[in-house]
Amino acid sequence: METLPGHRVYLITISGAVCWGLIGLFISPLYARGFTSWDVVAIRGIFSFVFLLLIMALFYRDQLRTRLKDHIFFASAGVFSLAFFNYFYFEVFSHSSLSLAVTLLYTGPLFVTLLSRVFFKEPLTIRKGWALAFAITGSAFVVGLLPFGSQSIPGKTLLMGILSGFCYALYTIFTKPVTKRYSALTITTYTFLYTSIFMLLTSDILAKVDKFQHADVWRSALLLALVSTVAAYVLYTSGLRYLEAGKASILATIEPIVAVLIGVLFLGDHLLGWQVFGIALVLYSAILVAGVRFTRKV
Repeated sequence: METLPGHRVYLITISGAVCWGLIGLFISPLYARGFTSWDVVAIRGIFSFVFLLLIMALFYRDQLRTRLKDHIFFASAGVFSLAFFNYFYFEVFSHSSLSLAVTLLYTGPLFVTLLSRVFFKEPLTIRKGWALAFAITGSAFVVGLLPFGSQSIPGKTLLMGILSGFCYALYTIFTKPVTKRYSALTITTYTFLYTSIFMLLTSDILAKVDKFQHADVWRSALLLALVSTVAAYVLYTSGLRYLEAGKASILATIEPIVAVLIGVLFLGDHLLGWQVFGIALVLYSAILVAGVRFTRKV
């Protein structure tokens, strides 16, 4: 089996999370144009599949060959993970804030770690437990749910946020069994095939094609597909090929850091002291799960 240097695997996985963290920049303009959360899921799924199919047809046509029985994994990931995780995530964002949405989404690593123990018999080591605790706690500090804990979260919003985390975890669970047989690009392409089919059947996006006369809609849709979807999933799935599912999901918790930094750099947000502390915790969790050892420079 081919191998990659450890640091490169971690960098690839984290890069995928960074691309996810940029998503708020691309979906806000779509909401402003009157698209619903379900519409945005459809846009993300359909545009992403078109780009992936073009890439595969032009450069990796031989990788389009798959075993029919493996499509149960692609379809399950496409519908039960991507479609619903995106919907719940976007709903929380549209009704509250990106910070809250990303915090609740990052209950995902907890579900991944627990489900991986059940389905893949991955060990629940002390190191992984501490990394998970640091990642979740750090994310809560980053988005302001700690240290005061005074934010009132409606029950429906909380439930949708936790469901987004659970469905997010299912992507790792459904795709992990086929990562040894197919490339990340193949897995991502077929997963989005089923997402796009499902969304075309269940959304009314075709009735809103007139909204695409606006340049900002095209720009947001293209960037949402290319950066926060195609690049993100290919990078993350590439890392998942060489990492335990639990490790990959914990490394991906750098996403909320990126989301907050985007707010600071581009949206006029201010970074508070406890958010800096939260960033440090999440970064330390990534170092801990990667097993990095620092040595003193002479």
